[in-house]
Amino acid sequence: MKITDFDSFLQSLGIPKACELNKPIYKKMFLDNGILDATDKKCLRDDVEKIRWLYTLKPSTINIAPHHDKEREYPEVAILHIELTSPDRFKRIAHFVNRSIPYPLVLLFTCEIEGKDGLSFSLADKRINQADKEKWVIENSIHTNWINLADHSETESQFLNSLAINNLSFKNFWNFYKTLTDRAIAINCASYSGEFSLDCQPSEGRSQDRLAMLHNIEKLEATKSEIASRLKKEKQMGRQVELNTQVKQINDKIAQIKSDL
Repeated sequence: MKITDFDSFLQSLGIPKACELNKPIYKKMFLDNGILDATDKKCLRDDVEKIRWLYTLKPSTINIAPHHDKEREYPEVAILHIELTSPDRFKRIAHFVNRSIPYPLVLLFTCEIEGKDGLSFSLADKRINQADKEKWVIENSIHTNWINLADHSETESQFLNSLAINNLSFKNFWNFYKTLTDRAIAINCASYSGEFSLDCQPSEGRSQDRLAMLHNIEKLEATKSEIASRLKKEKQMGRQVELNTQVKQINDKIAQIKSDL
């Protein structure tokens, strides 16, 4: 199916009608829960246009079993659509939404960017807080880059088409969520390697390795930006040479990690 906008993207997922909820979530719910700080509230007020709870996948609506072990509880999966007026702080918004709703969430962000409809896909593994079983810990958040729905690349098309529900694991909701995470990791790796690659026999270890490498690249890029800022202000030639050497070393590390993705 050709994907050209958000509606055609949703159709391409092939989610059963029984899972459809399509209910609004009002901003007041987030403001009343006591979780948001002042910056979160500003993001919610200024950047979020509206939020809709599109689908609830649970045993009564789809043939997937719940999952529960000592670390995770995945009784169901919710899919939310968050429309933004600005794309800049979507990762922060994803974090406070995940902290506010005690279910595994698939967050679909849309925003008009330079006159084009963009989509970003956000996931976060939630683990049981061992010190307080009524709470959860958010780990391994992953967010895709923004995808132009009207003009996406070949790798982006492969990613979007891979999200069709029949391509995912139905073993239980943890495995279902993990196969979604594998795809998000793969498209983020493709932004460096140019190839959208899913393991024929996916393993949690391989996905975690790739995710760790992506996080490492982000940290190295941030360090490089910091050094570049210092370099612009540096007047001493010897210090300039030293900083340029550090930048080269970081570029070499990034190149090595990219080759392993």
